[in-house]
Amino acid sequence: MTRASGPSPLDTRERTGLALFAGHLLGLFSIALSNILLGLSLLAAPFVLARRRVELSPSGRRWLWLLGLYVLMLCASTALSYQPRVSAKSLSDVFNLTTPLLAILLLRRERDVRRLVVGLVVLGALLALTGLVQYAVGYDDLDRRIRGSMSHYMTFSGVLLICNCLLLGWMAFGRGRRRVWAWLALLAISAAILVSYTRNAWVAMAVVLTVLALFRAPKLLLAYLPLGLVVLLLAPVPILQRAGSIFDLSDPSNYDRLCMAYAGVHMVSDRPLFGLGPDMVPQRYSIYRHPTAPRFWVPHLHNSFLTLAAERGLASLAIFLAMLGTSGWTTIRRLRAEGWRRSPRADLYFGVLLTLVAFVVAGLFEDNWADTEVQRLFLFVLVIPFCLTRPGAGSPEVEAAAGEAAMGAKPGGMMTLSEP
Repeated sequence: MTRASGPSPLDTRERTGLALFAGHLLGLFSIALSNILLGLSLLAAPFVLARRRVELSPSGRRWLWLLGLYVLMLCASTALSYQPRVSAKSLSDVFNLTTPLLAILLLRRERDVRRLVVGLVVLGALLALTGLVQYAVGYDDLDRRIRGSMSHYMTFSGVLLICNCLLLGWMAFGRGRRRVWAWLALLAISAAILVSYTRNAWVAMAVVLTVLALFRAPKLLLAYLPLGLVVLLLAPVPILQRAGSIFDLSDPSNYDRLCMAYAGVHMVSDRPLFGLGPDMVPQRYSIYRHPTAPRFWVPHLHNSFLTLAAERGLASLAIFLAMLGTSGWTTIRRLRAEGWRRSPRADLYFGVLLTLVAFVVAGLFEDNWADTEVQRLFLFVLVIPFCLTRPGAGSPEVEAAAGEAAMGAKPGGMMTLSEP
């Protein structure tokens, strides 16, 4: 019997391209560094791919077609904008959208995907520790919120949210014992999200943990009540007050979001197909605002989907949702084909699904799609299933064994992550 083999070893060009690509994600603590490395990755890509044939799965090709349509709709909505010169600045988004393209082209081995995921978890843990230090020295209220090395606390919590979902996928469905550092990373990232006072991340994490419990151990849902009592007893009063405000419609920020939704719906009804134009919400909000709205100007509508529909039209929103749906459906199909929780890639697949859930839920309360760092990281996670299902990638068992060996496990045995 001929044993299935994985992809051939990487040559120097491929290793260089892979290092640059990984660096632009691991360098997200500095957006300038990340942009430089992404630019170098784009320049290196033609040389990296010159010596080998690029093979894509049918689902991967469909996803890239959707990405191309999304870019075309961006250009169309810019051209038809109320102020094309202002909207033209948004064409820089195309640079960000090269992240998933490069991932599909350059990441052809499961072990490389796993190493990058582990690196992102370590990045999240280090960012979280930075934020916790800030919290300890006085950044502990709504006026001074922790943000790590990021430019904004929303960016900080959005990046940590994705890192936590990837870590939870491995912790719940990985095939080996959990190293102490992984537990510490989970504790640090979760604590940093908690003390960031970012409600959209809190709600997203609550939904993610519920979904995780349903898949992993439904009986864990019975622990919600005692866990809630523990939180009520131990959590600082400001955090409890912030959590309580989530359900308070009289809260000024909550009412402001309702007014933004009102304005957004009217924006969409005026120009449903192509929208007002990218970056037009802050320019034209005063025209559509509710008479009782607290603010006359907003940077966005605090909802990824509504902002996208208002600025770029329902067609762009439909394409965006199709991109999310294609990624999620491909992930579920691969899980089913490989035995669900018995799949050697279950941890990666569930990490993708949890990230999708978190992004969608958080996106209902914040425009996280417009956040460069969050968008770049999310786009990588979206295409992980296509990186794992390319033709000629080898069987899941063979690649998983190689991935385990690369990360400190004995092939064929239980997977353990090596110490960073």
